[in-house]
Amino acid sequence: MAGDDAGDSLPHDSLPLFGSRELGAPARAHELASDVPAAPLAERMRPRSLDEVVGQDELVGPGAPLRRLADSGALPSLLLWGPPGCGKTTLARLLAGDPGRHAFVALSAVTAGVKEVREVVERARREARAGRRTVLFLDEIHRFNRAQQDALLPHVERGVVTLIGATTENPSFEVVAPLLSRCRVFTLKPIAREALKALLARALADPERGLGGEPVVAEPDAIEAIAAAADGDARRALGLFEAAAALARSESPAQPRIDVALARRAAGSLALRHDRDREQHYDVVSAFIKSLRASDPDAALYWGARMLEAGEDPRFLARRLAIFASEDVGNAEPAALPLAMAAYQAVERIGMPEARIAIAQAITFLACAPKSNASYRAMEAALDVVRAAGSAAVPLHLRNAPTRLMRDLDYGREYRSPHDAPGGFVEAWNLPDELGDARFYEPSEVGAEALHRERVTEWRRRRRPPASR
Repeated sequence: MAGDDAGDSLPHDSLPLFGSRELGAPARAHELASDVPAAPLAERMRPRSLDEVVGQDELVGPGAPLRRLADSGALPSLLLWGPPGCGKTTLARLLAGDPGRHAFVALSAVTAGVKEVREVVERARREARAGRRTVLFLDEIHRFNRAQQDALLPHVERGVVTLIGATTENPSFEVVAPLLSRCRVFTLKPIAREALKALLARALADPERGLGGEPVVAEPDAIEAIAAAADGDARRALGLFEAAAALARSESPAQPRIDVALARRAAGSLALRHDRDREQHYDVVSAFIKSLRASDPDAALYWGARMLEAGEDPRFLARRLAIFASEDVGNAEPAALPLAMAAYQAVERIGMPEARIAIAQAITFLACAPKSNASYRAMEAALDVVRAAGSAAVPLHLRNAPTRLMRDLDYGREYRSPHDAPGGFVEAWNLPDELGDARFYEPSEVGAEALHRERVTEWRRRRRPPASR
């Protein structure tokens, strides 16, 4: 399927993405830029029917949800959520269906605002009097702030417009709850490599919209390489294919041929899907941490390498490793935190690309280390008690006594230093009296922490409770 997200051009007689010109006649959803010979290949190959859509069979295949909605003609408000180039805009245009029944209006949330929404609503009311419903396609809906989304809400609720929102971001976080509850959410996946290869083969053979009218030849391995470089983005795949064809024509006008080497030159380096502060970022980070926790060094290395290759700040990885060393390895392997901190220092002082080696060492060490989160759970339990109990009094024997008055008040009177006690242990109780026999740290039996468990068990047995002081 041709890619179709933010920045796509619309038919010459359609409502533009706002910012280009004033509102005009409603867009005819079936008229696409594929009718314009000079349009990019991705636009020319944009599907004209649901049968031409590739890579989203779970949504548009026979009996699938969006196919049933299109066949019924009863289109509800909905949100299309998926990565760039997966078909959101194409599906919105195709779902709008017969222009005799629906007026299709496209806005971009990047450039539109409440004023433009009100203009669409006013026109939708006029269309309703003529017996036509208005389908409002709002691209990049997550770019609308809360007030802008709230302005849409009453018109969607009353059915003045049927909203189709497209977003690359998780609607749970980016769309206000009242609007989200009035829309059905459909999740689109990145286009599978086999589907991209089929799309490229179609573009190569199509004499009307593709390259079929030209003497361009593409080797199967070249199509495979372009599909791989597109990374699930149909628009990117067709753009790379078009660039490769242009390069082939420039180098061999009489017999242009796209081989693997030329395809890789046209594709350049792979642009991975990643972001710094949105869901893709947190999904990959989650996979990274959970792979470490699962003692899977291969998976942890993959997710770490993926973040680095996508441009993630290596210091971010180093910080996460240091946190993991305490939170998930802890006292089961006391060397974990010093090694993670050494890796962090290496990243800061050496920099990339060599710092990747220190990161790899830390990843593999932590993944293979015994695991315990007993220290982390102990601190969380202590914090819960502090928040519940408030500022409990410090036992007198633990108080500081720098003045005579404090000593007269018995501050520090019964304190005994463990350094002066047999075995280096004093039986005194050190928690506030009102906490009783509170216990927070429960050492595991894993790795070096097993020794801690033995010691703590014995010390707790010997320690005198508050009532016997």
